Amino acid sequence: MEKILAPSILAGNHANLKNALKIAETDQRKWIHLDIMDGHFVPNLSFGPQTVADLREGSELFFDVHLMLDNPHLYIDAFSKAGADLITIHIEPSYDHLEAINHIRSLDKKVGVAINPSTPVDDILNIINSVKLDLVLCMTVNPGFGGQSFIHDVLEKVEKLAAIRDEISNNYMIEVDGGVGPEHVQLCLDSGVDVFVAGTAYFKRSESERRAFAESVGENI
Repeated sequence: MEKILAPSILAGNHANLKNALKIAETDQRKWIHLDIMDGHFVPNLSFGPQTVADLREGSELFFDVHLMLDNPHLYIDAFSKAGADLITIHIEPSYDHLEAINHIRSLDKKVGVAINPSTPVDDILNIINSVKLDLVLCMTVNPGFGGQSFIHDVLEKVEKLAAIRDEISNNYMIEVDGGVGPEHVQLCLDSGVDVFVAGTAYFKRSESERRAFAESVGENI
């Protein structure tokens, strides 16, 4: 399966997010990760559909939009119209997860499901067995703020998800997000990770270091 390094624009300069987007484009990245936070589900705020729409103008990057919201189902249409290519929703809030997933799919968008570090894989088994997913996101920090330390225990969940994927026809990609740096790449690859979200560890490095990071992941440049 293809390997992807997805820079998290949350770690870019918020006074000039288009510059962060330009860095990713110049580096020949394929994806950009956009964290949408509401200050309720996670203790931080980021940005909304208008920012995504403004970034979408003139960019051909794959927009990996991660809704860290109490009510993500209420914002699916807005982020779809804004230019999301993939919309990932969390399992932890209480809403009709299957209906939301099917709605995302009906908009001709790819769909992902995310779990926090404390959420067991068993909590999404019904979803994995019921609908086709394009991605399962395992948070490797407690979501809300960048610059946290990678939680290694989450890789056990990645291994379980990879084993399940091998057993069924739901051929989703597995993504990790939070504290991911070059030092974690091999462990993640060995566990079954396909998509590596990196914020601080990407944007705070030189161009040559960023390229080496992508090559270590195995992304085709």
